[in-house]
Amino acid sequence: MSPTDAVVYTREATIAVADFQRVLVDSGLGAIRPVDDLPRLQTMLDNANLIVTARRGDGELIGVARCFTDFSWSCYLSELAVSPRAQGLGIGKGLLDETRRQLGPTVSLILASVPEAVGFYERAGMARINESFWYKRER
Repeated sequence: MSPTDAVVYTREATIAVADFQRVLVDSGLGAIRPVDDLPRLQTMLDNANLIVTARRGDGELIGVARCFTDFSWSCYLSELAVSPRAQGLGIGKGLLDETRRQLGPTVSLILASVPEAVGFYERAGMARINESFWYKRER
């Protein structure tokens, strides 16, 4: 992808599960997401209430931010995935910016980073939260 290619950021009600799968696999998140379970990926999409995409001018999906929010207090960003040929071009930051624009200034954006992406989120201006807890999924 050329840095001069047009990128369109938008909120979409849903995206094709095959496109979502491809971006997850290409981005490297396929190793830690259920990419071989299309019904589960479809359920992930069906139950997200904020999906922000980055598409090339030709419509190709090159990035996605999948979120859950009440649009009032908080938003959990469960996936931020960018195709490798678009990485390093500001697409991830653009997805974060558009997600925040969609949410407005009264909503906190929260995520759990994979270790390899911590530096990206710090460079994007996000603060670390040390007081976080979770029950790890069983499968």
